[in-house]
Amino acid sequence: MAEPVISHAIQLAIAPVFLLTGIAALLSVMANRLARVVDRTRYVQQTWPELDEKSRGPACEELAHLERRRHLASWSINLCTAGALLVCLVIITLFVDDLLATDLRWAAGALFICTMGALLGGLACFLREVYLATQSIGIEIARFEQTIRQ
Repeated sequence: MAEPVISHAIQLAIAPVFLLTGIAALLSVMANRLARVVDRTRYVQQTWPELDEKSRGPACEELAHLERRRHLASWSINLCTAGALLVCLVIITLFVDDLLATDLRWAAGALFICTMGALLGGLACFLREVYLATQSIGIEIARFEQTIRQ
């Protein structure tokens, strides 16, 4: 008798497990972006002593820009990780509901809504970080073109 209950619980948990896999892929991309920001920040900080006064102004602006991107990338990772943890709680709730024959579907639904909220926030932060990164590329091109004209 317990075997059909377990198989039913596993069937209920399959969709959230796929969601967990998707979140893991997103986290990988977000972590790589954060790593690039950190690498660039370290490079600018290491080359700081070699910069002349004219170059320090743009470098300082770049560091501020990188700090904003780091902050957004960090929040996107935090929120998506929270979403992954909430998916785990959804799966546990579905198993407990099915195995103990309780009525926890409302709790699973509420946790799933919280999951989507966390993912929405994480993706919004990620989108903003990508937008800021593309804006900085435009700034770098303008600076490069200015150097060529001189």
